[in-house]
Amino acid sequence: MPSAPAGPDLAALLESWTVHLRAERKSPQTVKSYTAGVRQFLDWCAARGVPVVLDRTSVNAFVAALLDSGVEAATARARQLAVRRFSAWCTDEGEIARDELLGLKPPKLDVKVVPRLTDDQCRALVKACTGREFRDRRDEAIIRFMLEAIVRAGEVVAMRTTDVDITLGIAVVQRGKGGKGRPVPFGAQTGHAIDRYLRMRRTHRLADTPALWLGDRGKSLSYDGLYVALRHRAELAGIPPTSIPTSPGTPPRNAGSPPKAPRAD
Repeated sequence: MPSAPAGPDLAALLESWTVHLRAERKSPQTVKSYTAGVRQFLDWCAARGVPVVLDRTSVNAFVAALLDSGVEAATARARQLAVRRFSAWCTDEGEIARDELLGLKPPKLDVKVVPRLTDDQCRALVKACTGREFRDRRDEAIIRFMLEAIVRAGEVVAMRTTDVDITLGIAVVQRGKGGKGRPVPFGAQTGHAIDRYLRMRRTHRLADTPALWLGDRGKSLSYDGLYVALRHRAELAGIPPTSIPTSPGTPPRNAGSPPKAPRAD
């Protein structure tokens, strides 16, 4: 009897899928998350010596292994979503006959209660940025901006110098969730902090690049770099790092006007 035809080389297709995601104008963070999820699935199959097959049995076993290893449910959900998206693309491209993962339910998420920052904690967080170094000015501007605006971390790191008008007190998120842009107002103190940062930014080796937020090691500020910066300031302020949100799903403080943080003297 003739042997069954071999399935597609999914690892080889990953690069083509990455090109497709970029062509769809997915954010860099989304592309990174999706490709990481599929690579982790491929590595998991290889480590166990099992065929790489996009079916429910394999993917459910992969997710179960992630959860058993102590991975957060949200991370396991993201990894499963990545594999599902990859499977759908393979089907659309005719690389596989049918999408076996269509309708596969994601793992349930734990509902975590993240305490919102108090006014005193907000002031302490800003005060923790006191200093004259580049990263001090940058972090103060970012933290003041994030305390006032409802913005995602990915939206913050994607900001460009042309997105901020200090005189009007308006920043523009050019491409938020779903590709939608929106204006974001900020107050005088935040504007002052951003102005101080921009003046010091002029001496940075990447001053001529469009990215608004630059790293202190000769490169633009990445998503991971922002996370590290926020955790560092939280630790200096004596605030549990887990209390620092990076998306509007968990606002940084109670609803209402921003707290009167220390002046940017």
